[in-house]
Amino acid sequence: MAGAAPDETVLETETVLEKVTAAVPTAEPAAPTGTGAPSTESAVRAGAAAPGTPAARRVRGLGFWALVGRHRPLTVVLTVGALLRVVTLLGYRPAMWFNDSFDYLHVAMRPYPHPIRPDGYSFLLLILRPFHSFALVVAIQHLMGLAMGVMIYALLRQRFGLPGWGAALPTIPVLLDAYQIQLEHVILSDVPFTFLVVSAVTLLLWWARPSWKVGAAAGLILALATLTRSVGMPVLAAVLAFMVLRRIPWRVTAALIGVCAVPLLAYMGWFQTSHGKFTMTESSGIFLFARVYKFADCDKIKPPVEEMPLCVLSKNRLPFSQDGIWNRSSPLLRNEPERFTPRQNVLAGDFSKRAILAQPDDYLRVMAGDFFRVFKWNRTIFPDWATYAQYEFSPQSSDLPQWRMSRDATAAQEAAQYEQGRARPKVVEPFAGIMRRYQDYAYLHGTLLGVIVLMGLVGLGAFWRRFGGAALLPWMTAVGLLLAPAATAEFDYRYVLPAVPLACLAAALAFTPEARERLRRGVRTLPRPRRRDRSAERPRQEQEPDKVAEPVAS
Repeated sequence: MAGAAPDETVLETETVLEKVTAAVPTAEPAAPTGTGAPSTESAVRAGAAAPGTPAARRVRGLGFWALVGRHRPLTVVLTVGALLRVVTLLGYRPAMWFNDSFDYLHVAMRPYPHPIRPDGYSFLLLILRPFHSFALVVAIQHLMGLAMGVMIYALLRQRFGLPGWGAALPTIPVLLDAYQIQLEHVILSDVPFTFLVVSAVTLLLWWARPSWKVGAAAGLILALATLTRSVGMPVLAAVLAFMVLRRIPWRVTAALIGVCAVPLLAYMGWFQTSHGKFTMTESSGIFLFARVYKFADCDKIKPPVEEMPLCVLSKNRLPFSQDGIWNRSSPLLRNEPERFTPRQNVLAGDFSKRAILAQPDDYLRVMAGDFFRVFKWNRTIFPDWATYAQYEFSPQSSDLPQWRMSRDATAAQEAAQYEQGRARPKVVEPFAGIMRRYQDYAYLHGTLLGVIVLMGLVGLGAFWRRFGGAALLPWMTAVGLLLAPAATAEFDYRYVLPAVPLACLAAALAFTPEARERLRRGVRTLPRPRRRDRSAERPRQEQEPDKVAEPVAS
């Protein structure tokens, strides 16, 4: 070495440095990739660590732990969320139930187009039926809840450049909220619906300029969401409005509409073969009747004779809006013994529209009351204890209902047939007790959700020239999901949770580097109050020197 020529020494030094550099893992940059371009780490692996080389084997050896190290905040939140869901699976076996659960299950046992709600969730139960396990159904729903947190984090971290802790913070209400975890453990359509909507929003926002293939994939996801819950139709409208305002290329919009229309039209055709009407449900007018039931005044509406049986004097009204549908004393049952029939839906819909047009102030009042109920700090028992209790981790299980379904089977019998065993929830301690105590404290208070929604609105203001930028889609969808029940039926706590992931995503977009810079520039350009010219307030004799009197000519 000592006798080597200077050029040879330099070459040896460079060779050693190259070997050392190849063995050292590079950290992933915090900056966003923007259009899905490979990160710096990916480029290093592709170039300096070619497949089959020792350096490539060392990089692969980092694997899982390197990924955890780069995303430590999410790893902590995700791990705690997963553990809570495991405790829930152990504490309440095989699953929990809600009143609507048995309608979904009934369709899954022998599919037919249900008149009240679309069959998307029943199709999921039908696909999983060969496993005979409600525990598997809710386990998949728990995985959907975890996946929503991962999608929010990935979008904020990779696409919009938030730091790790900043991208992980909006996932906490999704991953750690006790009521979110409880809803995932119920045989209900809400969690799959939310998962599909968050997936569609993530897909559309991941690329600054999505291709027609992205539009087609988003259209299919939105179709599945609409078939899972009919409130997916307003979500589709919000997505189309976003694409028009952001001037998304027409090919992308056309692909989304075209692919989305195929499953929806197919389902509506199937519905027509069974019910004689080309639609998705026969219940929209009946649920709207629940909205107007509390204020409809026939002296102001003056309905036709066939709708007069729906009139109720104010002193005779039942306490809750939903009583207008489900109570045995509902005026709907004056016309026919069945609630959900084509004729009932038409009469209730026409009556409700007349009530809204004749009493717009009353309609806005009850709608605003239900909308702002979302933002109360504490949860209150609403609309009644029987409904509210189904959103709580209970210390004991109840017998499954003996409601007589069609084909001469009760709800309990169909559940047992699906499970091929015990379907009634079994409360197992101490796991169930852990989740009960956790639910007393760990949930997103309504007032905090209101703050999150306002933060998202501030983020829209940063990009007002671009109609709110990327945050417009999740914010508009979240607010729409909160408004839709208040406008068309009645407030229910389970209707709030699907809006939470989208509201959190919109709020986080207000803190991206670009949004912060725009807000900072906006503050700088605000007109500042001018300083008062105090010289104008001085006495005149202080402003001008005394004039010397000119001599008077003699």
